This record gives sequence, C-alpha cells and structure tokens, in this order.
Amino acid sequence: MGTPTAAIRDYLNNLPAERRAALSEVRDVINARLPPGYEEVFQHGMIGWVVPRSRLAATYNGQPLLLAALGGQKRHLAIYLMTVYGSPSLRARFFAAAKAAGKRLDMGKSCVRFQRADQLPLEAIGEVISQVSVDDYVALYEASRGAAATRGAAKAKDKDKKPKTSIEKTKSLGSKNRSTANKARSAMKPKLAATKAKPAASKTKPAAKAKPAAKAKPAASKAKPAASKAKPAVKATPAGTPSARRGRPAGKAKPGVKTRSRV
Repeated sequence: MGTPTAAIRDYLNNLPAERRAALSEVRDVINARLPPGYEEVFQHGMIGWVVPRSRLAATYNGQPLLLAALGGQKRHLAIYLMTVYGSPSLRARFFAAAKAAGKRLDMGKSCVRFQRADQLPLEAIGEVISQVSVDDYVALYEASRGAAATRGAAKAKDKDKKPKTSIEKTKSLGSKNRSTANKARSAMKPKLAATKAKPAASKTKPAAKAKPAAKAKPAASKAKPAASKAKPAVKATPAGTPSARRGRPAGKAKPGVKTRSRV
C-alpha cells in the first residue's frame, strides 16, 4: 500500500505547495495505519481508500465501498471518515481522542474540514482507520443495509395500518375521483367519436321540390275591346250651315238664342 498511482501523483503535483504538503502528510498517516485488503484509488477528484470490487460488488451506488477520502475543496481541505459516520461507537471514540489532543474539530457527519495538517488529530485519525478491517467493514455495511431495508418495510406496513387523517382521506378520495373520471372519459371517447362522425349522406341536403308552373292568364282578359274606346261618329251638317263652311262641326245651339242665317 501507499504506492501512488499516476492519477494521484498528478493530482498532488498540480496543487499549491501548502495544500500539497498538508494532504501528503494526512495521506501518509492513513497509509501507515491502513489494514490489509483495502485499495488506494483516485475517484471523484479525490484520493480514496476502498473495499475492492472483488470483495464486495453489490453496493448501493454500484461504486466500490468507500472507507475514507482526502481532497481539496474551494475554501478548505477535507478528510471523509465513513466509519466514523456509520459507527456510533467509533464516532464517540474519535471525538474523545480529538478532545484529549486539544483539537477543535470543524466536522459534519463524516467530513472534517481543515487548512493545515496540524489542525487535525492525526493520531486519532490513524486509530480510527486501523480499527476496521475489510471483513468487519463489509459486515457492518451489509448489516446497515439490511436494517435499512427492514426499517423501510416496517415503515410502509405501519403507514398502511395507521388510520388516515381527514386531510389524507380527502387527498385519497380526490385521487380516486380523478381516477374514476379519467376512466369514464376514456370509455366515452369511442362513443363520442362515433356520434361526431355522421355519414356523408346525412350532411347532403335533399333537392328542393320543383314549384308548379304558374298558370298563364288569358290574354283576352287584359285586352280591352277597341270598340269601347271609339267615339261615335259626328253627324255631318248641311253644307249651307256656318259650321260646315268653317270646316268644323257645328256646336249645339244654346237655348233661347236664335241663330241667324246669312243669305
């Protein structure tokens, strides 16, 4: 162990001198206390120590089971101790050792953040690494996965048995109603399609009935007899009368007026 691969060597060489020195010091502590069976790799942009796939292939994410990792972030350096995260007893021992060494940890669940190596309890880190063999770590992992699966099944079972609140009942009822409505709409689609599709013959309008020809009115009814408009002929006057001489018919004589005839 401890022989750097080309990827790890390139990673360290590309770091600023202060960061390279800090990470190299922590890496040497881990490699010096690492139990046999683990492998040092470079993955996810960090130096890591893992259980080989030949020992454990079935992991939750399909990647080799990670024991610890070391790398640089934008604002700090970090070491990830997965066994401290997964084992309450190791976590308690690690915190106790750090306190005894007078180190104040900037730590999350598994990540310990630092700027320089002297800020870390290096002896406590080496002790935690050395306490977990490959077989123990695999057994711990499988037990935790089995317990998680059991807890998940029990939680689902309890959820089914637990009486629903009014809000949950309302949501469930709403979901059922939506499902029923969707099924009804799906069932009605063929009927609606058949109703909308009318035969072509039904759309054509029947030919309009021919109106009977209007009866022709007799022409004689409109024509008025010519004889009715003709005025009676004027009686001819004797040639000797004044009217005759003037070439126009004589008018009627007014009563009481005597007419004189010229001799």
